[in-house]
Amino acid sequence: MKLQSYLNQQGIHGHRYKLIHGNLKDMDRSLRQALSQPINLTHKIPSRVLPFLDQTIKSYGKTSITWVGTCPRLNIMDPELVREVMSTKFGHFARPEQRPQTKLLLTGLVGYDGEKWVRHRRILNPAFHQEKLKRMVPVMFTCWIEVISKWEKLIGSKNSSEIDVWPELQDATADVIARTGFSTNYKDGMRIFHLQREQAELVIKATQTIYVPGFSYLPTKDNIRRKEINIEVESMLTEMIEKRKKAMEMGDAVEDDMLTVMVEAYLKESQESGDSKSMGLTFDEVLDECKLFFFAGHETTSVLLTFTMIVLSMHPDWQEKAREEVLQVFGKNKPHLDGLNHLKIVTMIIFEVLRLYPPAVLPIRRTYKEVKLGEYRLPPGVQLSIPLIFIHHDPELWGEDVDEFKPERFSEGFAKAANHQLAFFPFGWGPQICIGQNFTMLEAKLALAMILQRFSFELSPSYVHAPCVIITLMPQHGAQVIIHRL
Repeated sequence: MKLQSYLNQQGIHGHRYKLIHGNLKDMDRSLRQALSQPINLTHKIPSRVLPFLDQTIKSYGKTSITWVGTCPRLNIMDPELVREVMSTKFGHFARPEQRPQTKLLLTGLVGYDGEKWVRHRRILNPAFHQEKLKRMVPVMFTCWIEVISKWEKLIGSKNSSEIDVWPELQDATADVIARTGFSTNYKDGMRIFHLQREQAELVIKATQTIYVPGFSYLPTKDNIRRKEINIEVESMLTEMIEKRKKAMEMGDAVEDDMLTVMVEAYLKESQESGDSKSMGLTFDEVLDECKLFFFAGHETTSVLLTFTMIVLSMHPDWQEKAREEVLQVFGKNKPHLDGLNHLKIVTMIIFEVLRLYPPAVLPIRRTYKEVKLGEYRLPPGVQLSIPLIFIHHDPELWGEDVDEFKPERFSEGFAKAANHQLAFFPFGWGPQICIGQNFTMLEAKLALAMILQRFSFELSPSYVHAPCVIITLMPQHGAQVIIHRL
């Protein structure tokens, strides 16, 4: 109540605190109602994706409060305040404290702050250098040509077929990260991915309830399943890490991939044990990073490609423009890196899809000490919510046509697409910008180019437009499209 009064005195208003649960029950109720019914074919989706936040912004303004249990969550949409949080005052804000259930799925780089984050980022950066990405293109091509061949077989002699591309694209992008990042086989990679998707659903279920310390240790059905999944995933990853470690110690030739980068850091840590300023990684840290990149390494790309196919089905004129560009650059030949970098129309389309359907809709930070943010002074223990999807759909930043699909906004790049440079940040901003953004963009362009070379597509009558959030944004009822062979 003191926190609420302190924030109110500074002109920050919102929902009043409710005993123990805060606004969690109201959030859950409004979300269940939104998910119970689809929406029309429109890009105006924030009110369905985050309905309680939509009501909050409409009632209390862009800078407003909601309560997550006993913790106040300050929603900020002012780009200048967002810049302070994500860049200018880097180090003044921490990532939210993770529940034990969440740590089973998302830890590693996305869960660290301070010196530990700096050390992990420095170690992992080389895995995403341009030269490494260039060498990944043939592997990506191999993965996607398998998808293309599968779709051609499904079409057969009919010239067209209905396919739910959402699970197809999930599996394809998972296969890419398994091969490029860990040089593992399809079967082992898929088992890990399917287990992690189940874990993600259980994590979301946990975050929609009030946090009770110690509850994760009780032998409930969900807790037991969470631990079973974690044991199996860690067992498979441990075997993978140990196999690579043994090969490197024996001097065998190994793939120059992300796993090798991490195992090298682990071996360095082992040699420097006892050094308080060691610059390597412990075994547990390698394990955490593997879990993170197996999940996050494909999730953003699969979401992006799925909504790109949905949107291009809704806008066949832009689908044709993209196809013409791809055929002009590559013809029917294998796409290459130089050509992918010159796909201007395809890049504009991808940016506009990322604006309308950002995979990460609501980044969260928190104050761990008293800090000044703009004209506000915030005490420790305040969450800062950056409603990215609402910023991307803000007419004050993008104009009255904000909910229309207009890739031409990005004809001069994303810096000039809106009224403020920080109106568009699907991969984050500042020092903690997503380490894998170039990987995602490269794979998305390659996959889209290969699909456009061979197929045209339209929405199936069975498609239901229902974007929702389960960790990332995704189509609640799948993405059924009718694919035509060209």
